[in-house]
Amino acid sequence: MVIIMTVLCLFLANNVTHARRQATYYVGGVYGWDTIIPMDTWARGKIFYAGDILEFKYDYLTSNVMVVNRTGYETCIANEGAKEYTSGDDRISLPYGLSYYIGTYDDADCSAGLKMAIRAIS
Repeated sequence: MVIIMTVLCLFLANNVTHARRQATYYVGGVYGWDTIIPMDTWARGKIFYAGDILEFKYDYLTSNVMVVNRTGYETCIANEGAKEYTSGDDRISLPYGLSYYIGTYDDADCSAGLKMAIRAIS
């Protein structure tokens, strides 16, 4: 019985000490939220978790970030109820599941690659 309790305590202690903390991702890396690179390319291969932070850095005079639904993402048109960010340094916490982001300040931004879909797991 003592051995079982010891093993159980060690197992629980290991899980508690290895709990994952939220990560912050700087969208676009050194380029920021910009059409220099397709944003879906930047996101490809990364594993995102619900609660992680996406930090969007951009020139607020020439760009924005819209959180849209799938239709908004596919059509590059912000849907009704879409959330707009315009500060130039926006931090957005990822919800569980799929989320979609597009740039709509200039009509050509989204179609030029200023959009990405992110799947956050738990």
